[in-house]
Amino acid sequence: MQAQWDEAVKVSRNGTFMHHRAFMEYHSDRFADYSLMAMDGSKVLAVLPANRVDDKVYSHQGLTYGSWLVSAKCDAVTMMQVMEATVKYLKDDGVTKLIYKPVPHIYHRYPAEEDLYALFRHGAVLSECSISTTIDLDEPIKLDRGNRRAVNLAKRACVNISESDDYEGYWQVLQGVLQSRYDTRPVHTVEEMRLLQSRFPNNIKLYTATINGEIVAGVVMFYAGPVAHSQYIAAAPAGRENGALALLFDTLIKQSADEGYRYYDFGISCENHGQYLNEGLAQQKARLGGRGIAYNVYSIKL
Repeated sequence: MQAQWDEAVKVSRNGTFMHHRAFMEYHSDRFADYSLMAMDGSKVLAVLPANRVDDKVYSHQGLTYGSWLVSAKCDAVTMMQVMEATVKYLKDDGVTKLIYKPVPHIYHRYPAEEDLYALFRHGAVLSECSISTTIDLDEPIKLDRGNRRAVNLAKRACVNISESDDYEGYWQVLQGVLQSRYDTRPVHTVEEMRLLQSRFPNNIKLYTATINGEIVAGVVMFYAGPVAHSQYIAAAPAGRENGALALLFDTLIKQSADEGYRYYDFGISCENHGQYLNEGLAQQKARLGGRGIAYNVYSIKL
């Protein structure tokens, strides 16, 4: 039923390219898929990307978010019926808990929060909350003085910003920064990122900042619905010294607005399921003009 699933995601009010099976299944060896479809006869009302671990079902753990992705016909009354059927189905299958990650409202192409009400009615509790930093591109807050100075510094240093296909070159920079500063590695390997980019070339793009042809900073952009989302942000020492990231973000924020995106999302600044806020990272994003959007996780004991 992949074709029906992907079409349901395509026409949904809150699905993104990351909910297509070609994206979800690149790491299918790591998860026991438990995705569900809500049907009205032969018509798909909604789909839920999910996986199962023992007696618990999760909104897919390989995705940042992934709730019931709903069609235009799935109103509050219908969603109550969908959630009731979900709970019954899970109970009958021996599931004791549902961990549910609603799609944040900035990704909605049309309002789609009926599931939040249905969760409340079924006794769901807020189990995690992480804060992301997002720019409203219709009314953006200007860069702070420090970032404006950095933009001018980068221009004087002849930093060049462009879309790039050199994932291998940028991953060397990214891995070096993550290892030296945070003792960690990228979630995706360069091979996985290449695979995903080949499947979704219009949604996944790499932008780099270079000086004399050398990559000194970069970011991978995910274009999802009304949101331009940046991740895998890194700057080598030469990039930090010359304000490369400030110019890179200033360029991409303006470009995203020109291309019709509503929001520019920097992603969450939390660790430990939201219990720890990386204050320096959050303030760095805020100085670029972003403000807070909550990424919530709910759980229902069955």
